[in-house]
Amino acid sequence: MRAFKFVIPMVLLVGGVAWVMLNKNFTDVPVMSRFYITLGAMVLSGVISFFLFPKNEGERR
Repeated sequence: MRAFKFVIPMVLLVGGVAWVMLNKNFTDVPVMSRFYITLGAMVLSGVISFFLFPKNEGERR
């Protein structure tokens, strides 16, 4: 349940922003390198957000 609430939207948001920024500001970088940078940013943000957000939002102490 946590993955659908926080992780997946975060990954999609980071991927979209990274792709737009790389295409706008770094056009001299090859397309495949931009794709791999974006993919790495998506994976890293997904892993970080998976461990930072709580498992159950309703069960707070």
